[in-house]
Amino acid sequence: MNIITYTVHPQIPEPLKPLQELAHNLWLSWNYDAVMLFIRLDYDAWMRSHQNPARMLGMVSQEAFERQSTDDSYMAALSAVYERFSKYRDGEAWYTGSLKDTIAYFSMEYGMDVSLPIYSGGLGVLSGDHMKSASDLGLPLVGVGLLYRQGYFVQYLNADGFQQESYPENDWYSMPVERCLDKKGEDVKITVQMADSIVAARVWVVRVGRNSLYLLDTNIEENSAENRKITATLYGGSKETRIRQEILLGIGGIRALRAVGINPAVTHMNEGHSAFLGIERIREHMVNEGLSMQEAIQAVWPTNIFTTHTPVPAGNERFALDIMEKYYPSVTAGTGMTWDTFMALGRENPTDQLEHFCMTVLALRLSAYNNGVSRLHGDISQDMWAGVWPELPKSELPITSITNGVHVRSWLSHDLSDLLDRYFGPRFYDEPTHLDIWKRMDRISDEELWRTHERRKSRLVSYSRQRLRRQLENRGVSGSRLIQADEVLSPYVLTISFARRFATYKRGTLLFRDPERLMKLLSDSERPIQIIFAGKAHPHDIPGKNMIKEIVHFANRPEVRSRILFLENYDMNMAKYLVSGSDVWLNTPRRPLEASGTSGMKAAINGVLNCSVLDGWWAEAYNPGIGWAIGNGEEYEDSEMQDEIESKALYNLLEQEIVPTYYDRGRDGLPREWIKMMKASMQEVGADFSSIRMLREYAENFYIPALENFTRISADDYAAAKRVAALTARLEKEWGHVRITEIQRKHGSALNVGDKLTTEALIELGKLKPEDVRVELYYGKIGSKGDIENPVRIEMNMAKKEGEVYRYKIAASINEAGQQGYAVRVLPKSEDLVHEFLPGMVRWS
Repeated sequence: MNIITYTVHPQIPEPLKPLQELAHNLWLSWNYDAVMLFIRLDYDAWMRSHQNPARMLGMVSQEAFERQSTDDSYMAALSAVYERFSKYRDGEAWYTGSLKDTIAYFSMEYGMDVSLPIYSGGLGVLSGDHMKSASDLGLPLVGVGLLYRQGYFVQYLNADGFQQESYPENDWYSMPVERCLDKKGEDVKITVQMADSIVAARVWVVRVGRNSLYLLDTNIEENSAENRKITATLYGGSKETRIRQEILLGIGGIRALRAVGINPAVTHMNEGHSAFLGIERIREHMVNEGLSMQEAIQAVWPTNIFTTHTPVPAGNERFALDIMEKYYPSVTAGTGMTWDTFMALGRENPTDQLEHFCMTVLALRLSAYNNGVSRLHGDISQDMWAGVWPELPKSELPITSITNGVHVRSWLSHDLSDLLDRYFGPRFYDEPTHLDIWKRMDRISDEELWRTHERRKSRLVSYSRQRLRRQLENRGVSGSRLIQADEVLSPYVLTISFARRFATYKRGTLLFRDPERLMKLLSDSERPIQIIFAGKAHPHDIPGKNMIKEIVHFANRPEVRSRILFLENYDMNMAKYLVSGSDVWLNTPRRPLEASGTSGMKAAINGVLNCSVLDGWWAEAYNPGIGWAIGNGEEYEDSEMQDEIESKALYNLLEQEIVPTYYDRGRDGLPREWIKMMKASMQEVGADFSSIRMLREYAENFYIPALENFTRISADDYAAAKRVAALTARLEKEWGHVRITEIQRKHGSALNVGDKLTTEALIELGKLKPEDVRVELYYGKIGSKGDIENPVRIEMNMAKKEGEVYRYKIAASINEAGQQGYAVRVLPKSEDLVHEFLPGMVRWS
């Protein structure tokens, strides 16, 4: 059957045309006044569209359009919102640098809004907040991702409480995405060779405030049925599907940006999924600028940024040799890379011929800037990937940390946002970088904050009842059980929420280790608690699914049925109800397996208090005035012992601190101590864990330096890249001949503070020259493990050449008493290097 396709657009009256632009820009998702325009336009259509403005406009009757276009109140509201949007889009921003070159941010998923379901969880929501904050700051940043026809999956539970999955098709023509068109009005498309087939992809764009997100879609006629499935589901399919998705994201993503006229001067890989982009950028430099492979690598390395999110080795993408053999020729086409050279880029030990290819290692080796997503995770990442830089002390490994943050305007409830706007003033919206404004929390009275929280809590209870009733109806439940769904939860009971991915390390059932103790907390006649659970398990994670089943079975007990429930299909919309209407946000991961976590931040800025293991972000945020810590940051070899100890610690916190503090009310009915903690939590977390703070750190530490590197590296026909390539070639050839043959101590074994540490070293450099290397004195206090703590690094001076040996000297100041020590080392040296810590190139005495 030959089907001729065409697109039908809603017929919107001219005065209401701004609604079309607003519906297709996700600025709307963090501006509730804009959302209200669509709710006022047609509330029933808003609900039927599942809060999707782009889809909703096609469902509104012409009569409703005409009625609102002549309503002066509605038109005044539309005018005010559109004026605010225009001022935001076109006005000045924090970033005032050049917009000529672009930072390209690559992520496998983006959680922007419920109307664009191309995310699974925390990584995607973080990517969405990253994009929104980049827009707020005016950074020249675009996003790149994949447009999944079926997204992640829709979760539902069967009658036994076991998770099932469905995969509804997304209709892109009714969502806030638009096809990218060329000058002829035709679809922008790119092609990528994948093994023995050529895959074509259409490019779509999502408007995110000032910025854009470009998404690739292989579900087009040019592709075979198999290749059309590449962008079918997020994190679905086999290893073969995964590598094809990652080739498309990395290599196809760079080509897509070129096709729409964008120069990705700097690239940021959010996780290793997109790391093949480094190979594509190398190929571009070789083909377009005529650079050698090594010169191209040195042109790419200073402009690549990599963020890792995984604290365990098993969570990093690795591909077996048979898969790599199949895709190696097409991935490296145009670069001249040999098999060994290519595989070495993805191996911790480049000489291990049996080691699988790791996307994280590829990203680390091709990036000058690397980071984890919390202080603890940065430390763990250094331990995990120390093998990439053998013989380098942990403190110097080029992996730092930038702790995640949340986009405040996206996650504040609208009524709390209104309250803060009143007391914080216009700068709260107009100047998002003014984070000190959170110190004004004390201006808000306890009464106003608590009444606002009570309204949000009542909304959560109502929402939960509606969702539970719908769940039960879908399972075929009827009669009295359905009626009971309308009576679950109470807006007057301490409400605890646990909502996150159901992976076993997150321990969603930790509270159930002592059912009798939990039953007492739930059924207490005077000071009860109630608990809401939500979250998805990966379709192949049977232990995670069994955890959900265990919770559902417990919740079905008649004596606690009104106090505990599991809400199906956790998504961004549900999250907004939970993080604003709960009293306590519970998090129970096995430390140190939570890289960061951001749901607790969203809860905290809404005044919901955290009770969590000291892992991820909470390990650096916690203090007793803003929430509770389960344990003291211990790590255990025995997981059963850990669960036993920490479950008891959690029960103790609930019984002795959390429940009493919540129910301790004065004559006015206000829990003053609780409200004090709410205010402190909002003040501290709002300022320190905002994604504006996060983006400024990325900009100041990575983006702006990398843009400067691009300008410097590309100047004079890539002269700097050629110099570094020549240096690294010499180093690789001669490094085996570099030796520290002798250290001559010119001081006694006992020194006084203020004395000089005078030392000379004899160094063999082979055919290298003194200007190729940096010889350092590395000294400081000896720690308990026999290493040098907080070392001081001072470059030694080359005094003279003695035959084939160079003599280096130094006289360093001693400024601290105690047992100290020193060593001498040799590193590469060049003003063109971002840092001198090149893998495998450090020689110690």
